[in-house]
Amino acid sequence: MLSLPNKNYRSRGAGRLAALLLLLVWLAALGLLAANRQNIFDWWRLRNYQAPASVAQLASQDTMTAEGRRILYVNRPDISSKTDFGKSCPSNGGEQTIVLGCYHSGQSGIFLLSVTDSRLSGVEQVTAAHEMLHAAYERLSATERRKVDAMLNDYYKNDLHDDRILKVMDAYKKSEPNDVVNEMHSIFGTEMANLPAPLEQYYKRYFTNRAQVAAFAAQYQAEFTSRQDIIARDDAQLSDLKSQIDSLQADLKNQQATIDSRQSELTNLRDSGNITAYNAGVGPFNDLVDAYNAEVGQARVLINQYNAILAEYNAIAFEENQLIKELSPSQSTISR
Repeated sequence: MLSLPNKNYRSRGAGRLAALLLLLVWLAALGLLAANRQNIFDWWRLRNYQAPASVAQLASQDTMTAEGRRILYVNRPDISSKTDFGKSCPSNGGEQTIVLGCYHSGQSGIFLLSVTDSRLSGVEQVTAAHEMLHAAYERLSATERRKVDAMLNDYYKNDLHDDRILKVMDAYKKSEPNDVVNEMHSIFGTEMANLPAPLEQYYKRYFTNRAQVAAFAAQYQAEFTSRQDIIARDDAQLSDLKSQIDSLQADLKNQQATIDSRQSELTNLRDSGNITAYNAGVGPFNDLVDAYNAEVGQARVLINQYNAILAEYNAIAFEENQLIKELSPSQSTISR
């Protein structure tokens, strides 16, 4: 006799298959979510965000790629005055370079100081790029970070010859030893005009023309280095002139003593009636006075030169102090 299949058995088998398929779908969905977690986070943060014109302009001036712009915008950059900036970045982000901004980890925000002095054009652009790169570095996977760290360290150890940047990195080693490579990532990417080909290729993820960012950095850095060069030159000249003036003044003091002595001798000869000896001594005495006056004139010229250079020195030092004050998050005067 022919027996029919057990319908309950077939129903239970179909149920198990459906549950398995549903589980596989959920696992695939979870895997997809995990793989695209950052993209989903970015989409959520940017779903109703419209970058302010000032922020969009910085991104354009820095030639940020779509990825670089997205990382910047996800962190909702805020360009603020010194008072508000000081609240957002109370320690200036620990920066050792002239970078007026900070990045709050966890893609929690980028804050930039508003700099309006035309002499410092480029600061905001470099700052925006610098802080965006901090956020980008934090996003790197462990594998990517190991590769990028190796490239940065290799450049630092073998090809970096900029004394200013080397001093900056030394300062970071002391103040923030755990963030040195992170800082390399931002500083090298924004302030070094030429990098090894592998690093240049890497930074193309974030900039279409990274040289433009480095040019901004060189532009405002020159405002300081040019003044520092003048100050160093003037300082050397002032030191040399002071030595010459001090030497002349010491010599004039000796000459004055000799003149006073000779004048006293001539007065005694005249008063004693020894006119012949007196007349014989007048010529040499006048020569002494002429030599003295000539040296006084020479000293006066050097003193005038000294005062003119000192005036320039003070003016340039004042300008430099103004620039430093402009870049200081606090309102207090900077002392050098």
